[in-house]
Amino acid sequence: MVYTISHSRRVRATPFTAGVEAAGVSAYTVYNRMLLPTVFDSVESDYRHLKEHVQVWDVSVERQIELNGPDASHLMQLLTPRDLRKMQSDQCYYVPITDEDGKMLNDPVAIKHSDTRWWVSIADSDLLLWIKGLAVGRGLDVRVFEPDVSPLAIQGPKAETLMARVFGPQVRDIGFFRYKRLFFGKSAFIVARSGYSKQGGFEIYVEGAENGMPLWNALFDAGQDLHVRPGCPNLIERIEGGLLSYGNDMNMENSPLECGLSKFCKPADDIDHIGFGAISRERNTGPLRQIRAIAVQGAPLQPARAAWPLMKDGQRVGQITSATWSPDFSTNVAIGMVDAGHWEAGTVLIVETPEGPREAIIEEKFWI
Repeated sequence: MVYTISHSRRVRATPFTAGVEAAGVSAYTVYNRMLLPTVFDSVESDYRHLKEHVQVWDVSVERQIELNGPDASHLMQLLTPRDLRKMQSDQCYYVPITDEDGKMLNDPVAIKHSDTRWWVSIADSDLLLWIKGLAVGRGLDVRVFEPDVSPLAIQGPKAETLMARVFGPQVRDIGFFRYKRLFFGKSAFIVARSGYSKQGGFEIYVEGAENGMPLWNALFDAGQDLHVRPGCPNLIERIEGGLLSYGNDMNMENSPLECGLSKFCKPADDIDHIGFGAISRERNTGPLRQIRAIAVQGAPLQPARAAWPLMKDGQRVGQITSATWSPDFSTNVAIGMVDAGHWEAGTVLIVETPEGPREAIIEEKFWI
């Protein structure tokens, strides 16, 4: 059965939508009330191309929330248990955002412009409202708003070559999760070495919607001999790499420690952070469940559209949240949340799939 998305002002196009549709996008989802491409040729074909060449992804759905004003850094630290005090002005940090109970509200990347200006590049949620509420409730001197910024990701093993052609050789000097502001024509954009794949690449934070298609066209013109293609976050590759999807693999019921994000949650006693007490207590007792890589045995399965229960001796001990067949590893790769006592590598559980029960083996680590 084929479905279509009914367009309206509630579902926004992006500065790159004209290019995406001209390139033959075949599926969309809605993310932060915007259109996010999910397939061009096929999931497997897009996957193979991503691993071998270079793709241009319209990820404008990664909306930015700007914190601007004297209390911007204070507000930013309130949001996350990650200690931001040593963060430099050319760094990007992966920052779990938690509520007063230490539960996940989002898992964005924070970009520090200065002590008085930050961007928060969010996953799918209404995080803007939470941040505005904290700012007002605490009486902070800071503006919180969505700027006209639309990220474009360049991903794949040839990404650096393509980016150097468009932005110059200084692209090669950008460290992982660092950024430089580089010129494109008369405009200058933040270019970070980051992205939602394990194939390497960059994210360009395009300021001004009018700059979208000129940059899109320039990248494709410069990359013809590199076999550049439009692309999008790929289900197979992200599961192989253990890249979590907020709303799929974790949500407001989970803590950062359950999501395997302990290294980003080491708040000090002198940091003012929402949820500090709850996270500190959980660090002392240990999480009751945790994200794990899981291999599901048997023939290829269709991607998971709902959580699949994980069972042991007739008792539910977790769930698989994302799953699909991996051509490179010849197994069904999966991400799951597993109860303590059942998550050690090599543990064999039973997963209830739409095609019947299968053996599910806990892996020591993700595949790539």
